[in-house]
Amino acid sequence: MKQLGVFFTVILICTCSGTRGGISMTGPDIRPETLTYRIVRSFPHAPASFTQGLVYKDGVLYEGTGQRGQSVLRKIDPSNGRIIEEVKLPRNIFGEGITIHDDKIYQLTWTSLNGFIYDLTSLKLLRTFTFPLPIEGWGLTTDGKDLIWSDGSSTLYFIQPETMKVKKRLTVTLQGRPIASINELEYIDGQIFANVWQTESIIRIDPKSGRINGILDLSALTPSVYKGHADYVLNGIAYNPQNGHLFITGKMWPLFHEISLLSEK
Repeated sequence: MKQLGVFFTVILICTCSGTRGGISMTGPDIRPETLTYRIVRSFPHAPASFTQGLVYKDGVLYEGTGQRGQSVLRKIDPSNGRIIEEVKLPRNIFGEGITIHDDKIYQLTWTSLNGFIYDLTSLKLLRTFTFPLPIEGWGLTTDGKDLIWSDGSSTLYFIQPETMKVKKRLTVTLQGRPIASINELEYIDGQIFANVWQTESIIRIDPKSGRINGILDLSALTPSVYKGHADYVLNGIAYNPQNGHLFITGKMWPLFHEISLLSEK
């Protein structure tokens, strides 16, 4: 897995050099747009939070964390980082990505082959579900119709929420090469944003072709104490549609960062 992270970094360096400009949407040699940002503000992230999933809705941040015996689902006040409420997962479960669909929270687990569905308001567990395939659970988001699921490979799965059946598989590629270790996901304005495990970048993916059409370097946000750490990496993307800002954090990081993407124009 570490080699995959290095491989991605090498490709990123090769493809992002040269003149920036419009992205041609034909052919395998698409140069991803270099995305830039500004920090709007930062606020506390609860210590020992092994962040696996992050989502925002109606003034509340929802976070799913991992590690057996420490996995939780929680509500967070984004004005100050205070934990409003949380529920603990069974001690033998390693929590993974989360998303909100039809006012329910869906939460994956890493290797248990099942997931949880909660009431959005109360965090009451409504039911469990069985994975549609013998795959791992990593990241989760929704386009409003389907769940979009990553399993640590280069494949994204589009899954019908009511039946949990796979409707489509999509391979994520960078200039024609599959990119593995796709992790936390967020669907934003018709595009899929994703963390790539053990890198300091977020990628933007075309949900029709799977091509990476944008790369956001967030290495400046990684706490210096965690530079090069194998586990305490960038992970967590939540989108606020009211102002277009993103909430960003990482596993065990001390801060959330609210950022605004900047246009190249």
